Amino acid sequence: MTNIIQLSLLATILLVGCNNKSKELPYIGQVKVVDGIEIPHTIPDWTYTNQDGNSVTNRDLEDYVYIADFFFTSCPSICPKVMKQMTILQEEFASDDRVKLVSFTLDPVRDTPEKLSAYAHNIGADTDKWWFLVGEKEATYELANEYFVVAYEDATVPGGFDHSGKLLLVDKDGHVRSFAEGTDPSDTPKLIADTKILLASYDQD
Repeated sequence: MTNIIQLSLLATILLVGCNNKSKELPYIGQVKVVDGIEIPHTIPDWTYTNQDGNSVTNRDLEDYVYIADFFFTSCPSICPKVMKQMTILQEEFASDDRVKLVSFTLDPVRDTPEKLSAYAHNIGADTDKWWFLVGEKEATYELANEYFVVAYEDATVPGGFDHSGKLLLVDKDGHVRSFAEGTDPSDTPKLIADTKILLASYDQD
């Protein structure tokens, strides 16, 4: 767990340092060198079930940039704050079909597709734009690590799951390019600005 936290802190340092120098967004995470070529950290392939009971994968997002978070519907602490910021992001990019939002539940036992669908409806989510996903628990913890999110089961904390509230901006190639603390509303405008910078970079290609 210490390594995960250290990696998250490293990502924060990289993000702040690069954004101060240029409007071009950095690639968050450790760079690998394969056959002499630098390859930025890439989110691995995943397959989940969405709120409508349909199977979806990261490949379905290849034509989009997306913002991801990890949550669970019965979370009594940070999740309502995080979801408030996700709804703000949904509103900001409501008319931009190049942007998706993706929320992974950490509680697959209770968060069935039916429950995720009801939750999405209750918070006013547009599920064509914003997916709520459920999958295997341990695999989701591992995936959260790939998104630089701390997440694990802990019976001593409210709700039974300890996790951070980061919102992660991912580009079309599966690279994390920016993030915000979903529990801090003052971070959201910067994530909005970074999303627009990322979108503009595709317009220049």
